[in-house]
Amino acid sequence: MNTQSIIRQAARLSVAPMMDWSDRHCRYFHRLMSRHTLLYTEMVTAPALVRGGALHLLDYNTEEHPIAVQLGGSDPKELAAATKLCVERGYDEVNLNVGCPSDRVQSGTFGAVLMRDPGLVADCMAAMKDAAQDIEVTVKCRIGVDDQDPEVVLPDFLEKVSDAGVNRFTVHARKAWLQGLSPKENRDIPPLDYPLVHRMKEEFPHLHLSINGGITTLDETRAHLDVMDGVMIGRAAYHDPATVLLGADQAIFGDTAPARTAHEVVEAMYPYIETRMAEGIRLHSITRHMLGIFTGRPGARKWRRILSEGASKPGAGVALVAEALSSVPEHIPAD
Repeated sequence: MNTQSIIRQAARLSVAPMMDWSDRHCRYFHRLMSRHTLLYTEMVTAPALVRGGALHLLDYNTEEHPIAVQLGGSDPKELAAATKLCVERGYDEVNLNVGCPSDRVQSGTFGAVLMRDPGLVADCMAAMKDAAQDIEVTVKCRIGVDDQDPEVVLPDFLEKVSDAGVNRFTVHARKAWLQGLSPKENRDIPPLDYPLVHRMKEEFPHLHLSINGGITTLDETRAHLDVMDGVMIGRAAYHDPATVLLGADQAIFGDTAPARTAHEVVEAMYPYIETRMAEGIRLHSITRHMLGIFTGRPGARKWRRILSEGASKPGAGVALVAEALSSVPEHIPAD
């Protein structure tokens, strides 16, 4: 199976790119829960890589494969140069952000504002495709922005951008309101329109389309997969990763190997924590991504408290994580 086939299979379920959340420590943690789920980096801006030389933003652990990098930008030449850097570092996919509604992103003329200019997006993707060689380039977009009519805008966008040779899209099933709503409000307030995204799969059967927005469980994921090629989950995978990821290999990918328990995942993090701390990484930078693994379980509050209060203190290390873990019963008694 070639890289593109592997990535398309992995894209049946993916964890969204999330600023300040989906860093390399978070991704390593998530990979311990699912061997198959496609993981995305935080958005990395093309100017930061090409003009700023911030290549450390592309660092990752080899265990994270399959892994996709998300780029932000709107200059075809700069995005092509950034794509080349990503491919050289071994990423399995390069994705363009056409969905982020933040003021900072708008001021750089990229993110969701690009929904207004599918021709420019097509030019960007054509340049990225040339630079990517055999690695697939993809787009993550919204259904529209501001007063646009998604019923008109989204199919037009998909048609024009796919004409540039892009065959994979992830569609966040909400509009983005660039004026009047904060980025946080843009994740909740605009109504979800799953039926519209489902219809896009009917209208463009040759495209690989994933759906994103408001999906929180594997049962919901399976329901969407009856229509769509893939499902992307964001905040739920971060705040309640055990619910989303621990059974994903079996439920979504048909893996017959038994899933790890949440306790086993935490214990499997110990060597990683020791290695990263030896490199100068603070314990809190890693454990902040682990706080939600016992969400809804007895002992979860104490687990979070011990890590939240102790991980930033001098000398904190694996022993603190083990102490926090001991507060969570490994076996939950039956009712």
